[in-house]
This record gives sequence, structure tokens and C-alpha cells, in this order.
Amino acid sequence: MGLFDLLHHPDIQQGVKAYHETDRAILLDVRTPQEYREGHIPGSRNVPLQELHRVASVAAEKDTPLFVYCHSGARSRQAVGELRRMGYLHVRNIGGIAAYTGKVESV
Repeated sequence: MGLFDLLHHPDIQQGVKAYHETDRAILLDVRTPQEYREGHIPGSRNVPLQELHRVASVAAEKDTPLFVYCHSGARSRQAVGELRRMGYLHVRNIGGIAAYTGKVESV
């Protein structure tokens, strides 16, 4: 990761659009269950960063495209690194829901 990567903030709007355009993709919310219940992007699956070891319950195949977000983009950046170490091949940090302007669902 270079300096540019640290200064570049993913565009969550573009990330959600790419998720919708990608076959077999999973939108992964790595925030806490409480944060997820308070509001999440429709269609996303909640696997908190601290429980990333159970991601296989939503993405059994290592070639499943994963689009990862959190609140600000920091936890999703950590999750992307961990998912890659776990062997997932197509993982993308799309940033934080705090910058999202689309529809949000609450549970």
C-alpha cells in the first residue's frame, strides 16, 4: 500500500453500483450488529470485523466478489486485508456508509 492508497477514499456510491453490476457479488457490512440494525445498505450481509472468521457462512467460495463497507472506511480497509489473507480473490473496499446517499434499511 502506497501513500496514494492512504489518501484515496473509496466512493461508496460507485462501489454499490459496481456491486449491483457484478454477478454473484456479496455486499459485506463489517460494522457491529447494532450499527447494522440502525441502518444498512439494502441487500448487504453483516459479518462484523471481529467475527470475520465466519465469512464463509455468506461467501463459501473464495472467488466470490466481495464489496466491503463499514461506517467510515477504516474497518472495511482492515477487513479487505484480512479477507485477502484468508484467500478471497476478489475483495474491494467501497468505503463508509457515512458518505452513502442512497436508500438505507433499518431492522
